[in-house]
Amino acid sequence: MSIFNSLHINASGLGLERLKLDTISTNIANINTTRTEDGGAYIKKEVLFEESLKHVKSSLTGNVEKKSFGVKATEIAENEDGIVMEYNPTHPDADENGYLQLSNVNMADEMIDMITAQRSYDANVTAMNASKEMLKKALEIRTN
Repeated sequence: MSIFNSLHINASGLGLERLKLDTISTNIANINTTRTEDGGAYIKKEVLFEESLKHVKSSLTGNVEKKSFGVKATEIAENEDGIVMEYNPTHPDADENGYLQLSNVNMADEMIDMITAQRSYDANVTAMNASKEMLKKALEIRTN
């Protein structure tokens, strides 16, 4: 295992949390959008991710093993749960029956997701700083 793997793992976490915050910002900015390029109201977007695995040859046994190298975003998916139709025949985006499709973005949920992403980002920064300090101490021990 390389001494820099922990930094790479933390960097992947930082990148993922940044993408989540960008997606949350987009959701909040479009909370009142009733017409998109695709037609219909804005649909909430969510970041899907998974563990990033790499095949590594073990220096001890020579066997190829799967090792975790952080996380990776796999998709930004639309979450169509909770789409609301409101009767508003005077709105220009209402259908022929007078119903208006509203965005399914919930401000309270987005704020909770934002706080969670910020705290996860902060935790990754703290872990990265701890890794850097350990590497500095290792260099100090090496030079003494």
